[in-house]
Amino acid sequence: MSTIAASARIHKMAVVEDGAVIGENVVVGPFCQVGPKVVLGEGVELVSHAVVTGRTVIGRGSRIFPMAVIGGDPQSVHHAGEETTLFVGDNCTMREGVTMNTGTVDGGGTTVVGNNCLFLANSHVAHDCQLGNHIIMSNNVMLAGHVKVEDRVILGGGAAVHQFTRIGRQAFVGGLSAVNYDVIPYGMLNGNPGLLGGLNVVGMTRAGIDRAVIHRVRRVFKDIFEGEGSIRAKAAALRDDYLDCKEALEIIDFIGVDSDRAISSPHRGKA
Repeated sequence: MSTIAASARIHKMAVVEDGAVIGENVVVGPFCQVGPKVVLGEGVELVSHAVVTGRTVIGRGSRIFPMAVIGGDPQSVHHAGEETTLFVGDNCTMREGVTMNTGTVDGGGTTVVGNNCLFLANSHVAHDCQLGNHIIMSNNVMLAGHVKVEDRVILGGGAAVHQFTRIGRQAFVGGLSAVNYDVIPYGMLNGNPGLLGGLNVVGMTRAGIDRAVIHRVRRVFKDIFEGEGSIRAKAAALRDDYLDCKEALEIIDFIGVDSDRAISSPHRGKA
């Protein structure tokens, strides 16, 4: 049997299946469907014609617009109907036609979206993705399975991200870009194939990062990506020189992590 808070408002033309948990001040608009294993947190709004299904938790204050399908089965040939999960954080907005899938058993079983994220029309979050906070995915952005996106990343319209790729904190991906390899924190990637064109200086400035710090990060970027030699080896060799600059260390440590994908670079596309 469903647990529905007294303050929730459910339109008479909506379907809330037995077992769903509906929090305080939730609004479920006309022609919406809420599955039996769904939890809607306080103040969630389903505008109309939205589907929330699967074992899915939607954080408080989030809004879901028409034709979105949140918590659908993973689009993976390896999925055999196992029960997996999707967690969406607080104050997220999922605009028209957004799709998000639950995880797969092989991928850990859980897809996670952080807080205060904005997903514009027809964007897609595939199985086992792990997303941080304050992320913006513009119209028609596509994340393949197992992608990791860190805090405050912005992805321009139509960008496509290869499976198992990592995108570091506060990176910017231009519209229609093909993200085949990992993108460093604060990086700016454009094109198909995607090339690392420099740093997201505008985003860094807006985040309140001091100009002197930005100059140091530019220096470490140049030292890592210019000239011959292994990107990973050069980054590791620079680490002791930047122990007092956490932004530079983010880039260095990101490059040093074992990954399924190579590192995007300015000239070769990968490193």
